[in-house]
Amino acid sequence: MRSILITGCNRGLGLGLVKHLAKSVRPPDKIFATLRTVNKASELQGLADKWKNIRILQLDVKDTQSYEKVVEEVSKEVGDAGLNVLVNNAGIATKFSRLGLVKEEQLTECFLVNTVAPILLTKAFLPLLKQAASNKKTEDLSVERAAVINMSSILGSIGENTQGGYYAYRCSKSALNAATKSMSMDLQSDGILVASLHPGWVKTDMGTQNAPMDIDTSIKAILSTLKTLNKSHTGSFLQYDGKTLPW
Repeated sequence: MRSILITGCNRGLGLGLVKHLAKSVRPPDKIFATLRTVNKASELQGLADKWKNIRILQLDVKDTQSYEKVVEEVSKEVGDAGLNVLVNNAGIATKFSRLGLVKEEQLTECFLVNTVAPILLTKAFLPLLKQAASNKKTEDLSVERAAVINMSSILGSIGENTQGGYYAYRCSKSALNAATKSMSMDLQSDGILVASLHPGWVKTDMGTQNAPMDIDTSIKAILSTLKTLNKSHTGSFLQYDGKTLPW
């Protein structure tokens, strides 16, 4: 891929993706790393100082009115090449809660960040994604052509829900999966692949230190899986290692 934009890069999986892509054998020409507060991202800034293909952009995904400005900034950088990959990674999670403890603000904030933002951001970047797809004259779908990767979670799987709780997070990720399926149907004719990806239970601020997998292990598997994606995978819900998960 020539270019990729990743949301939520101040820490965790987003930062991990930037690190691994920058030092890969064939790194993207342009890695757009977005985050809410630029002046608090010292580690990301250090990477950008070292790797000149990393471009840091300020983006609060809750501020949907700011998307147009970010798209304009990216457009100036990529030109007619367009944007190959959009990774909707930014997300939030509330604490485990049973029905009697669910709060309205938890539900609405999770839906805004985890579902509404990825849909509207994909809409905003659609012209650049279509441009990238049109530049590669092939029937094949791939991340080298154009793709939208929505970072989901196994907790969004209805079929795998055996514990209940987590209403805000589960529902927002299930809705994101539904959006992924619709996007895949809408964008296939444009040559854009769309998939939901479960990164595993990872040791991050969100996943906590109780998680069994570290960030590097998850990211290495994710990047290997992304390289294998084709037309058969568009509209799928996949685990970090490529395993298909139940909706």
